[in-house]
Amino acid sequence: MYLALESNPSDHPRASTIFLSKSQTDVREKRKSNHLNHVSPGHLTKKYSSCSTIFLDDSTVSQPNLRTTIKCVTLAIYYHIKNRDANRSLDIFDERSHPLTREKVPEEYFKHDPEHKFIYRFVRTLFSAAQLTAECAIVTLVYLERLLTYAEIDICPTNWKRIVLGAILLASKVWDDQAVWNVDYCQILKDITVEDMNEMERHFLELLQFNINVPASVYAKYYFDLRSLADDNNLNFLFAPLSKERAQNLEAISRLCEDKYKDLCRAAVRRSLSADNFIGIRRSNAILS
Repeated sequence: MYLALESNPSDHPRASTIFLSKSQTDVREKRKSNHLNHVSPGHLTKKYSSCSTIFLDDSTVSQPNLRTTIKCVTLAIYYHIKNRDANRSLDIFDERSHPLTREKVPEEYFKHDPEHKFIYRFVRTLFSAAQLTAECAIVTLVYLERLLTYAEIDICPTNWKRIVLGAILLASKVWDDQAVWNVDYCQILKDITVEDMNEMERHFLELLQFNINVPASVYAKYYFDLRSLADDNNLNFLFAPLSKERAQNLEAISRLCEDKYKDLCRAAVRRSLSADNFIGIRRSNAILS
């Protein structure tokens, strides 16, 4: 049973994301297995700073790393499918009724959960061809969880491609400055028609009750929960050695922030003195007894 609307994580920053809770069963099993086998997860792949080299994570909440973000988002979708509650769906998202390819898809295909790498390739192809951003991937996941909650459906082997496509389509129009039109996606997915895309988009919006707003607090929560998901699954964010050019850029940014902070402090002092003069109150020295 999905969370009540008032506790929907895609709307409220304090509600836990659904994908993270759905991943916990598998994470606990992995940790148990690693403990029994005395394996330290990620020990060999993690990079550490030293006296000679400093490694920095190049992903931030405002500028996430595209490749890693897509991997994390598709991993979240994978857990949604793998640990779904049921197989509730709607015809508009059913790939058997609305195929994305003219080639006949065997019925056996719809009986098995897709692997993470298969979901990743599908999403990466769309993002690469449409030149979408990492921020758009995070908003895609927000819309996907909002759809599952509002419409009370599950994402499963028969509908995952069309649900993900609908979420990407909407996120790219809402988030990116240069939106990709439906006809552009028809150039990527050769066998789908504009009419089908339009109908799916209309249903998606109606099921979301036209709520396409993503508060900054919700976006940030999804970003950090995706990082937690990556850490739980040994999917490391990219670390790059600190170069001279990057160090200079960081120093310049640091100085800029420091100057702004000093300006704010001076402005606050001026406002405080002005208020004292206006009110006519003289501060008295404190007496400690």
